[in-house]
Amino acid sequence: MMGSPQLTYPWILIVVFARQLCLPLPAPLILIAAGAIAVEGRLDIAPIVIASVLGCLAGDGVWFWLGRRWGSRVVRIVCKLSSDPRRSSKRAHKIFERWGLRMLAIAKFIPVMDGITPPLAGAEGATVTQFVLFDGLGALLWTTMYVLIGVIFHDQLDVAVTAAQHFGKLVGLFIGLPLLLYIGWRGALIVRMMSYLRTHRLSAAALDKKMRSGERLAIIDLLEFEDIDGDMAGIPGAARIDPARMRATPKVDLPDDLSVVVYCSSRKQIVSARVVVAMRRKGARRVWILDGGLKAWRDAGFPVSHDLYTTQELAKNLGIHIPEPVSAHRRRHGRHHEEHAEQVTEQLPG
Repeated sequence: MMGSPQLTYPWILIVVFARQLCLPLPAPLILIAAGAIAVEGRLDIAPIVIASVLGCLAGDGVWFWLGRRWGSRVVRIVCKLSSDPRRSSKRAHKIFERWGLRMLAIAKFIPVMDGITPPLAGAEGATVTQFVLFDGLGALLWTTMYVLIGVIFHDQLDVAVTAAQHFGKLVGLFIGLPLLLYIGWRGALIVRMMSYLRTHRLSAAALDKKMRSGERLAIIDLLEFEDIDGDMAGIPGAARIDPARMRATPKVDLPDDLSVVVYCSSRKQIVSARVVVAMRRKGARRVWILDGGLKAWRDAGFPVSHDLYTTQELAKNLGIHIPEPVSAHRRRHGRHHEEHAEQVTEQLPG
């Protein structure tokens, strides 16, 4: 990486490919800079476009293959990167159902849809030829837009051109180091979650015993967050809570005699561990993870129910005050605009 001081066609392909794999590389900026350089005659536009389109097809092709291989599970994994996985998944399926494979041609211009559409196309049974045709068209339109911006405004892009000419050093300094720090931080978080999993598990039988004894319990259900297919029944007395709201809520003071039990659908309990770590940062201390998740509860023969509490009902029953998230108004305002944009998208000609 450090040995290539100039922006080249292979670099363009690699950066665009990495961007389509959801790595934090500034592919649009590189394409704009490449367009500006092309005006000066040091690169040709046609190879720039070809390299970018091939990078898009390669990156999207990986997601497409994963979608064909593992179906909707891959789509749910991609959606979990968003703040509201279930809503993102539903929105993607709804729009794809209306537009079909044509969505691939415009998905790169729509946040979130760019990452969800390729695996969704694979999960829906699209052929390789259909995928390459529509995704290639979308990649061509997306690439052309950024390259043209560089061509049109090349006189104002001296800084971008200079940066692109020394791209190898910039990647190492401004992208490589933050990426390594991010990977280290995520690794430390995973280690912390695994450590918590080992020491703060509660068996299904132990949870049932606590419930029967009348102990004050706040049971948190994460099934809606996980976007589970099929039966959404949960443990009686649990509250189905959105972790996105929990992350935006200021510190919550829980009563000293209140225990919190979190469960998800997976036996591996990674989702539960993520939520528990977030709750502990908010001040919660007596927090437990249901060992084996909901499946272990069902396998032990304990009852489930569709009649679960809301967050407000659970807080009222237990006498807990949950402060309004600081950014609640902004999120509601943003969601209003997002829903309006979704309605406009759905009204486009079929």
